[in-house]
Amino acid sequence: MDLTWDEFIVTGDPFILAGQISILFTTVAIIFVLTYFKKWKWLWNEWITSVDHKRIGILYIIAALLMMFRAGVDALMMRTQLAAPNMPFLDAQHYNEIFTTHGTIMILFMAMPFLIGLMNVAVPLQIGARDVAFPFLNNLSFWTFFMGAMLFNVSFVIGGAPDASWSAYMPLASNDLSPGPGQNFYLLGIQISGIGTLATGINLIVTILKMRTKGMKLMRMPMFTWTSLITSLIIIGAFPILTVALAMQTFDRLWGTAFFTLQDGGMPMMWANLFWLWGHPEVYIVILPVFGIFSEIISAFSRKRLFGYTTMVIAVALISGLSFLVWVHHFFTMGAGATVNSFFSVTTMLIAVPTGIKIFNWLSTLYKGRIRFSVPMIWALGFIPNFTIGGVTGVMLAMAAADYQYHNTYFLVSHFHYVLIAGTVFGCFAGFIYWYPKMFGHKLNERIGRWVFWIFMIGFNICFFPQYFLGLDGMPRRIYTYFPEDGWFSLNFLSTVGAFMMGFAFVILIYSVYYSYRYEKRETTGDPWGVGRTLEWATASAVPPHYNFARLPEVESQDAFWEMKQKGVDPNDIDEYHEIHMPNNSGNPFIMSSFMFVAGFGLVFHWWTIAIIGTIGIFACMIQRSFSRDDGHHIPAEEVRETEEKIKEGHMNGY
Repeated sequence: MDLTWDEFIVTGDPFILAGQISILFTTVAIIFVLTYFKKWKWLWNEWITSVDHKRIGILYIIAALLMMFRAGVDALMMRTQLAAPNMPFLDAQHYNEIFTTHGTIMILFMAMPFLIGLMNVAVPLQIGARDVAFPFLNNLSFWTFFMGAMLFNVSFVIGGAPDASWSAYMPLASNDLSPGPGQNFYLLGIQISGIGTLATGINLIVTILKMRTKGMKLMRMPMFTWTSLITSLIIIGAFPILTVALAMQTFDRLWGTAFFTLQDGGMPMMWANLFWLWGHPEVYIVILPVFGIFSEIISAFSRKRLFGYTTMVIAVALISGLSFLVWVHHFFTMGAGATVNSFFSVTTMLIAVPTGIKIFNWLSTLYKGRIRFSVPMIWALGFIPNFTIGGVTGVMLAMAAADYQYHNTYFLVSHFHYVLIAGTVFGCFAGFIYWYPKMFGHKLNERIGRWVFWIFMIGFNICFFPQYFLGLDGMPRRIYTYFPEDGWFSLNFLSTVGAFMMGFAFVILIYSVYYSYRYEKRETTGDPWGVGRTLEWATASAVPPHYNFARLPEVESQDAFWEMKQKGVDPNDIDEYHEIHMPNNSGNPFIMSSFMFVAGFGLVFHWWTIAIIGTIGIFACMIQRSFSRDDGHHIPAEEVRETEEKIKEGHMNGY
């Protein structure tokens, strides 16, 4: 690909220039701080090479918050452009790029890593394990995700961002209609990131099935562990479909094949089918863990056992199966025919049944509970009515005949934001706040947390509820401007106000992290909320030591830690300590993932030499790993004793 210098480095747009300057100064500041405080070795040893599931979970969450900021700025720019008719804020090309990157980042580089981060932090603790089944693979999963995300995001300043929407329909995403490197960044960034996601799914399945502590039967597992297990099964069923589809489009763009090119015998609609055959299960990949998070929070702060535990497990399993049978509802209007549309209309409506079961389970858990309205709980309570609005409008969209009116309008935009924000984002915030003491040893400030909730929740409804009426009034999605005579100004302006309220709430959330670090008291017990029911709260300290448990707990019932507290049993009252086997850190995953970035960057621009160098580096890392003997290390019993005594004396909290 022959590019001039000004085509390689994106120029000519003040917003992109501001972004480039910000990236430059941020990079310089990070390098200066790490150098001045001599933290490079600490960063490498304690974080980059760490295989500790808790630290990897924190890295996922930090990356997800950064991606939320990036995609959130995109959203605010879109809403500013649409605040009034004929706004000159963005031109059509820049709007299309922002619209594409917003959707892709929020789904693949924010929601998924946020939830995978929470899974990493909580699941091994909930099942009484010392780590995940494959710690090396866990580190590799994070760095492949991160390098894929960075490859996608660098398109903002180098080469130009993709502009064919996050769904990248063919032929719009072809070389003819999307020339340049933008779409290549999309394909290769997601492909590299997807390797990590698929590996995480496999890792979590093996961890949950093979590493549960003594007595932890499947039907005694916490609900978040159940939803993580079922989500992981969806991942290994759905992500290979995306991998194949991305590879086929990559071959079409880079080497001239014709999988999706009609004039050469290909089929553009095959891309739509493959994309949504992955895409709708993906919706449940980012919503089922949230159901588990809210189940944990509602049960804990109602101080009651989760109502209908067995039916909840069955409902989640049914949703996972049905999620692979509904993808055609994304293109009812594309001419599949009445018979096909009717079948997928029925399956889409059926999925509302197990979802409704869970709503009633949560309400029944709340009924006559001794409810504590802590910040995680108010996020859970806000989730139920807002998510229900999204679910009800989803049933409306499931009616194929009516969908001809709703499809490609702002009614649909509002629906999926009511599902993905009221569901996924509310759940991410709730889980982040709930397990924050497990990660950092102190709570986030409750007063500031309530301000964040109310500003965000009110802003969310102000932003997206008017969009239902804009859609019914005929406003199509994916347009970058409109005319005064369309009559859409008032509701669009209101929607923009709500979007900025959500952005303000996010800023307050980040401030609360700083404020809480400075002023919140440090927790000295493993159960800082005082309502813990599952094993992650049974550790000796708020932040568990890297081996999690000095002695693996034994489980006799569901809500194992709650039962221990009722019986007056202290799981950390240990007479005799034993040595503990733990895995070694490794720099191989970071280096291998860096070579993946190099190879992907070379392929984006058709620079075959760079791509070959990156590929050779990948295989060299694989060979090095294959021939290295790494049996981990043992922590002596005396060291475990000393660590536990320091924790009990309050001189140590976790790491």
